[in-house]
Amino acid sequence: MNLTKKITLGLLAAGAVSSVSAADLTLTIGHVDPQEWTTSKKGAATEVFKNLVEAESGGRIAVNVYPSGQLGGETDLVQSAQEGTLSMAMVSGAFAKVCKEAAVLEIPYLFPSAPVAWEVLDGEFGKALSEHCLKASGLRTLAYGETGFRNFTNSKRPVAEPKDLSGLKIRVQTLPLYVEMVKAMGAEPTPIAWPEVPSALTTGVVDGQENPVSVIEANKFYEFQKYLTLDGHVYGTDFLLINEDVYQSLSDEDRAIIDRAAKVAGVLGRAVQQFNSAKGLKSLAANGMQITTPTPEQMAKFREVAQPAVINWLKGEVQPEWIERVQMSVKVVSNSQ
Repeated sequence: MNLTKKITLGLLAAGAVSSVSAADLTLTIGHVDPQEWTTSKKGAATEVFKNLVEAESGGRIAVNVYPSGQLGGETDLVQSAQEGTLSMAMVSGAFAKVCKEAAVLEIPYLFPSAPVAWEVLDGEFGKALSEHCLKASGLRTLAYGETGFRNFTNSKRPVAEPKDLSGLKIRVQTLPLYVEMVKAMGAEPTPIAWPEVPSALTTGVVDGQENPVSVIEANKFYEFQKYLTLDGHVYGTDFLLINEDVYQSLSDEDRAIIDRAAKVAGVLGRAVQQFNSAKGLKSLAANGMQITTPTPEQMAKFREVAQPAVINWLKGEVQPEWIERVQMSVKVVSNSQ
């Protein structure tokens, strides 16, 4: 019995799969977003991946998608994929917990635009990072998607440069990188788990938070956050991952099908995220949020205080070579566009 069939049987025993597929092989993939493809980048990516793989394999390969955190949070999904109880996962920041070098993609103000990020990730740097993370985690990165540029919101005042954040309590992810970044800007970073964020914002436990526009709009943060700053401090990357033992158990033909479908999935995820960011920005303005777009000079001030603090922290976590490589790749790509 091959590994993927064992995985399917294990999920059946756990009640995660509702019916036995007639396919020769079943792949399972989990993520934490909704599955509605028009509003969810991970939903769109996994849906097109499923459809392409099943169609191109003539039904020999079935792909069962488990969205909305059905199989746990991102950290749980990464662990399950490593253990082989889940074939695949699509996650963002949690991947850095098993491959620390992935965190260099979250250096503040690293990417000047999404197209620059795409070219860096789809080029030599992205390939090198994928190979390194495969060795470190046992998970192969099939494609890079996008969760979008993260921006600050708050309920107190407009924020156009770092001094405007002084004294504000800002909810951050429970990751040291974000704590260091917000602290360097003069605010008070407050790590809070995602499910508790709406309550923390409405009760005043924190004054603000940071997330992509699409997330801010989808969660109706405009109901208790008046001010939005489009500083795009971190570009969020999605990683479409597969357990390496599962991948190597496939035939050359099936690996080619998986690889092609993954590339399309990554591109579609990016497109849906871009669409929802643009649509979300209009919605936030219509719902009364005051939107501030920092000038180039103000953006330079954000970069000057946030980047050194995070890079200094990263140097204690990863080889400095990885920081230098990603910075050089961004520079080369930016100069070519």
